Amino acid sequence: MSSSSSSLSSLPSAAAPATGTAALVLPIVLTVGLAHLINDLIQALLPAIYPMLKQGYGLTFTQVGLITLTFQITASLIQPWIGMYTDKHPKPFLLPLGAVFTLLGVLLLSRADGFYWFLLGAALIGIGSSTFHPEASRVARMASGGRFGFAQSTFQVGGNLGSALGPLLAAAIVVRYGQPHMAWFCLLALLAIAVLYRVGVWHRNHLDSGAKKVRALAQHNLSARTVKRALLVLSLLVFSKYFYMASFTSYFTFYLMQKFTLSLAHSQILLFLFLAAVALGTFFGGPIGDKVGRKTVIWFSILGAAPFALLLPYANLFWTGVLSVCVGLILSSAFSAIVVYAQELIPGKVGLISGVFFGLMFGFGGIGAALLGHLADVYGIEFVYAVCSGLPLVGLLTVLLPNLQEAKHG
Repeated sequence: MSSSSSSLSSLPSAAAPATGTAALVLPIVLTVGLAHLINDLIQALLPAIYPMLKQGYGLTFTQVGLITLTFQITASLIQPWIGMYTDKHPKPFLLPLGAVFTLLGVLLLSRADGFYWFLLGAALIGIGSSTFHPEASRVARMASGGRFGFAQSTFQVGGNLGSALGPLLAAAIVVRYGQPHMAWFCLLALLAIAVLYRVGVWHRNHLDSGAKKVRALAQHNLSARTVKRALLVLSLLVFSKYFYMASFTSYFTFYLMQKFTLSLAHSQILLFLFLAAVALGTFFGGPIGDKVGRKTVIWFSILGAAPFALLLPYANLFWTGVLSVCVGLILSSAFSAIVVYAQELIPGKVGLISGVFFGLMFGFGGIGAALLGHLADVYGIEFVYAVCSGLPLVGLLTVLLPNLQEAKHG
């Protein structure tokens, strides 16, 4: 981590004068990926300690879902507005400010002693996330040197790695030693503030170099109606992906503990394997999209996960582990491709588009967690996975997306 920060500090003051035309600024891409790792690791602590909170404070599945909903809604509703505002009025130091809210949320959760305090702590972490994602995604694109899929995937995989490490660290520290020890993660939040301050300096110097005067133009000849239809299809694909992902991030440990009588520690290991597969799939999705096209990756990712998802509710413990890894690996490759595809549909609105799609990701995930929690209370946790198994079939809607490579020459 420290080596990334030192590499960052040695960068020239304006390393990338124009988005898409300068060379790749790899230290910046890696640094925002590191910050994404810390941000999402902290986010992942919350669902990782749900079983402990549920038992210790007598929470219902519905209340667990509402905690997730509170986090996801605060993390989603603010993002598009931040992105839209900073498209017009860049704020390089908004990134470290957002990390301050995350720090406060972690500190509150380590001391919270009731349901409503958990809601407030989750909301503060959500606000921190809502300021982080659109701006960090913008910085990754600025530093991409035209390798937009690679930069977005590298940025995104940092978050996926954080999501994978969160449950392991929660099991090793918070579950083992108790809720107050969650305060140790404030150190990571402080590191994020320091790292993002340095990113803010680079961003400011990048703007001072005149990059803000560069105006992106559409590289396709699609009508406004076609663009709107494509954005609607992309939104529905994000819906299917993150409704299904919510069943894993919030309830997979409960599912494994109930169906296979696993301990919390063993169920966290299987959750880690799923999330590690998500990180791996994300890493490959963007660069492959740069080479073969975003639409091809979206086709394979969402629809390709369907056979494994449909089999999972009926598998034994071994095959549940195998199938969940396959689902995570395939399904995760779509998001970077979706974000870059949308940015190419509406160029010049990187912050808005990033905010909208990261916001949809959190919003659909939060609504899904709340609804699935209620279903689990009423019908049982195994019923949730039977219902969700068909969601990847929504990937068939990809046929409605225009081919941007053809549109560029149309």
